[in-house]
Amino acid sequence: MVKIPKKNKMINKLKKLFSKKNIDGYIVPKNDAFFSEHAYPDRLRKISNFTGSYGLSIILYRENHLFVDGRYIIQAKKQAGKEFLIHQIPMVTPKEILSKFNKDLSLGFDPNLFTSKYLNKIIGNKHKLVPIYDNLIDKISAPKKVNKVNSFYVLNKEISGETSFSKINKLVNILNKKGIENIFISAPENVAWLLNLRGGDNPNSPIPNCKIILTNKKEIYFFSCPLKINKIKKIAFYKNFKFFKFRDFFEVITKLKGENFSIDSSTCSVFNENIISSKFQIKNFNDPCYYLKSIKNKIEIENMKQAHINDGVALTKFLYWIKNTKLKGLNEIKVEKKLESFRKKNKNYLFPSFNTIAGSGPNGAIIHYRANKLSNRYLKKNDLLLCDSGGQYKYGTTDVTRTICFNKPSKYIKNIFTRVLKGHIAVATTNLNKINKGSIIDKRARKWLNEINLDYAHGTGHGVGFFLNVHEGPQSISKFNNVVLKKGMILSNEPGYYRENEFGIRIENLVYISKEKNKLFFKNFTLAPIDNDLVNFSMLSKQEREYLFKYNLEIYSNLSKYLNKAEKIWLQNLI
Repeated sequence: MVKIPKKNKMINKLKKLFSKKNIDGYIVPKNDAFFSEHAYPDRLRKISNFTGSYGLSIILYRENHLFVDGRYIIQAKKQAGKEFLIHQIPMVTPKEILSKFNKDLSLGFDPNLFTSKYLNKIIGNKHKLVPIYDNLIDKISAPKKVNKVNSFYVLNKEISGETSFSKINKLVNILNKKGIENIFISAPENVAWLLNLRGGDNPNSPIPNCKIILTNKKEIYFFSCPLKINKIKKIAFYKNFKFFKFRDFFEVITKLKGENFSIDSSTCSVFNENIISSKFQIKNFNDPCYYLKSIKNKIEIENMKQAHINDGVALTKFLYWIKNTKLKGLNEIKVEKKLESFRKKNKNYLFPSFNTIAGSGPNGAIIHYRANKLSNRYLKKNDLLLCDSGGQYKYGTTDVTRTICFNKPSKYIKNIFTRVLKGHIAVATTNLNKINKGSIIDKRARKWLNEINLDYAHGTGHGVGFFLNVHEGPQSISKFNNVVLKKGMILSNEPGYYRENEFGIRIENLVYISKEKNKLFFKNFTLAPIDNDLVNFSMLSKQEREYLFKYNLEIYSNLSKYLNKAEKIWLQNLI
């Protein structure tokens, strides 16, 4: 468990600024100005000690509130519970907490870090929102300067499967149909997809931190750090671009022609929206790039297949090793490093696609756990180990979770694991011609747990990018997602169950939607054996046992030539 100082000096310093700014409180989000999964600086962590990937704090004179989703409740209580009141979204919302105040509050916020849509959702119009352009967290704790400059680079058509010309033409056609003259693409991952561009601005994803304006005349105004673009400016395709620093945004907007402008309300900051709306009529549309990039082409699918073969070899070798090694002296951090060492043996491996989760025993119940020096547990033979990890490869993104036992598990554990497995198989074998929305598939995944009044506090699956973010929309398998699933989409399939202070179980594969003989179905990317020692085979139907047999056979067929004799025999015995 992470230690929290008895008196959080950061919070006290922040509250001393309230009177100077004439505010009653300050809102601190997780995200940075690029609204990506990786926030730099991580201001929410600075003020609260909470390390999860999603959260929001509202700090008032007498109360500190931290809002997280179901994945992070246990973690937030441990990391921030001494200084903050912890609330689970959407069961408790900021609006509800603020509604108890009789007077209208003045709440400060950084307009570079919020969208107007999000502010309206979490705060509403009862209280006064005060934009503060000098971020108050940065004032009390200046971000460390990043000395290394990661240059942007370009993927060729042999990797991306489609040229930037083709993608721009598709997007401009959409703009013309909607009567849009200019679009601000504020999400760096969408710029990356559109321009076949990658960078190094995220430790777990090849993201280039940049934003662009595209006109219906196919003019591109490119905003980024000038030091990062020296290589791409020399490429013929990019020579026609107009390059600017982020601070030039207002100047560019004042000189642009046209009457209307499309922004995406999920990633266009209040700061940028105010500048655009000062001259143009705003048209709020979801950035079409989100949907366009969710449909992977044949080359992207083939590249992802190869990445998963590479990853499958590393995972299978790791699983053989950990099932056949002595646990004495083995802890969670050593497990992480060992798994990473197997991945590093492949020349195409670059770096993790997210921070590895290796949670043993009670730590496995923390859905997005990350081991540190204080929380690091030594593995015990009666523990379950939940290991969720992924890699970025040339060229593909992986994400897989396996739950592992080291001793004969109890009947209770086996039955719970098997119910999770039945949900996993139910998703994998979904008839997508009849059921093509994530919200309905999500029910199939939970069915066997729900039968005995159990559930899990996260979605069953998220969309996945091609050599980009491991989490990507608009598709997902979750209770409220109604995006129609199409050929070429990639999702995770990861039902689970977590008993606080005892154990966690999750089984995750990445799947893609294939089409043969006019029929849509899921196919597995992930090639890694599921721990048979945790399965109560008597609970599986004939079809479920057949699925598991075919899956293990597919793993053996694809990976056996990369394994040594002992690993092959072990894997063969799972079939």
